[in-house]
Amino acid sequence: MPTLEVWFEFASTYSYPALMRVEARARQAGVALAYRPFLLGPIFASQGWKDSPFNIYEAKGKYMWRDLARICAAEGLPLRRPSVFPRNGLLAARVAYSGGQQAWVPAFVRGVYDANFAEDREISSPEVLASILSAVGQDPAARLALAASDEVKAGLREQNESAQRRGIFGAPSFCAGDELFWGNDRLEQALAWATQR
Repeated sequence: MPTLEVWFEFASTYSYPALMRVEARARQAGVALAYRPFLLGPIFASQGWKDSPFNIYEAKGKYMWRDLARICAAEGLPLRRPSVFPRNGLLAARVAYSGGQQAWVPAFVRGVYDANFAEDREISSPEVLASILSAVGQDPAARLALAASDEVKAGLREQNESAQRRGIFGAPSFCAGDELFWGNDRLEQALAWATQR
């Protein structure tokens, strides 16, 4: 079965609809998924940005929020603009990274996106993440302790460096082998490419 790598950042607006639908689309296409959480902050910093470009460039941000509303409406996804943007997704990314490709990870990922973009909850909060972990059948204390381990911290840093080496500059990004696709609107193209390899 072909595999598609899904690179996502929990604060990323366009990652929200992509990660909420990727599992069902991949199943239909007969493609396995490899979840790759990473952080955009270091990548943006390397480009000289100290904030999201959607905050830096007002017109771009205004367009993005309207565009995201249209996308979510079309997909039947709730959208509540976060009162803090971008939110700190570091702890959530460590939790997701620590789970690797275990069966609970996709549901956890969707739970975090739902908390951030549908419920306006603080996803950097251990209590919020604990509630999501419980909902997906995980022991919150054990998972949060693992996420705080030096091994997981180092692993996520290496994953971020790997993203930069591969030329990833935004989220969501999809990799079919060495082929890179960027953006929610490239998901179907990425899946098709993966099946043709």
